[in-house]
Amino acid sequence: MSIKVFADGAQLEGMLDMYRGGDVQGFTTNPSLMKAGGVVDYRAFAHTVLENIQELPVSFEVFADDLETMEAEAREIATWADNVYVKIPAMTTDGTSTSELVAKLSGDGVKVNVTTLFTVEQNHEFIDAVDANTPSIISIFAGRIADTGVDPLPIMEDAIAYAANKPACEILWASTRELLNIYQAEKIGCHIITVPNSILKKRKNVGMDLLEYSRETVQGFARDIQALGFTILP
Repeated sequence: MSIKVFADGAQLEGMLDMYRGGDVQGFTTNPSLMKAGGVVDYRAFAHTVLENIQELPVSFEVFADDLETMEAEAREIATWADNVYVKIPAMTTDGTSTSELVAKLSGDGVKVNVTTLFTVEQNHEFIDAVDANTPSIISIFAGRIADTGVDPLPIMEDAIAYAANKPACEILWASTRELLNIYQAEKIGCHIITVPNSILKKRKNVGMDLLEYSRETVQGFARDIQALGFTILP
């Protein structure tokens, strides 16, 4: 497949296993994933990851909620390694856009990964903001868009087309919900998709005969019935 698959998580051993196995082309993290992964020292975790993963892009997110501190954090994170992308949320918690900060950082050569994008208007704003010559990622939360009952495909396709004149800017399908999303993203020409480990493990099912899969599912139910000792008739 031409689409690049990035693992989305913050569990060190899982990241290193996928890196050594050559199953992914990059990694993304965020504060919520770090909380779930039990990370207690952000800087130490990041440096350990970067000592072991040097050839693939790895995204680390700023913590601040004001633009001044966010910029200072972003510039610090950018010094950690050449393969680091700095994740910048599309807005602060009070709704202030970060596009001017993104333009400033990207213009200074900082590789940014703009995250939490949902709308066509946001996508255009931040694609316009990134420097044409500095590598950047625009992360659109297709899965969360779909959670609202809105089809994310037209939004993704619009962003891909809009970014066509900026070859260093890549569009990323974020908040993946199922394995099928990888094929959907590939079909529309998306550059990157982030995939949780739990979904990556389902790759073993690709190409399975559906009738045989049906039988395996029935067999699984039968094993659980037997293990539980369930009966209906006396």
